[in-house]
Amino acid sequence: MEHKLPPLPYAQDALAPHLSKETLEYHYGKHHNAYVVNLNNLQKGTEFESMTLEEIVKKSSGGIYNNAAQIWNHTFFWSCMKPAGGGEPKGALAAAIKAKWGDYAAFKEAFQKSAVGNFGSGWTWLVKKADGSVDIVNIEDMKPQTLDSHCSRKPVRFVLEMNQGWFAKRGIKPGAKLSGPPFGP
Repeated sequence: MEHKLPPLPYAQDALAPHLSKETLEYHYGKHHNAYVVNLNNLQKGTEFESMTLEEIVKKSSGGIYNNAAQIWNHTFFWSCMKPAGGGEPKGALAAAIKAKWGDYAAFKEAFQKSAVGNFGSGWTWLVKKADGSVDIVNIEDMKPQTLDSHCSRKPVRFVLEMNQGWFAKRGIKPGAKLSGPPFGP
């Protein structure tokens, strides 16, 4: 099965000023797409060629796993944001955050601190645990939380902690990216 770059759920300029059109053109159109192209090339003639993306992530290793996992993570990342999104969550998520951290401001501070402290290229996740509570989890590199067979956590929201060199080339100070992509409710 040939994998395709999933379409963004919004126009490439829709998240400005938090994420510019140029950033999305590069990160989605080139970076994310490279994982799709690489996976399609790597899986040819293997047992993975007819599997879904989720099946590949669960059963593969090495380069096939790396590319499949990054496709999944990036697709989930893009779906976590929306134009004019952001702000404090409501309902059950707000209640779970309040129960864990006391209020949204304390959660946001803890989340940002965790993400900035995540070494290298990793992902910081707000996850829902089996008991309904929430927690912040850092994962190095690409392991998708929803496919983690060692826990029953489900992803709620997360931020990509990219290589600092990527930001330096674009004049962005480390940590600045955590100031507020427009996450949806």
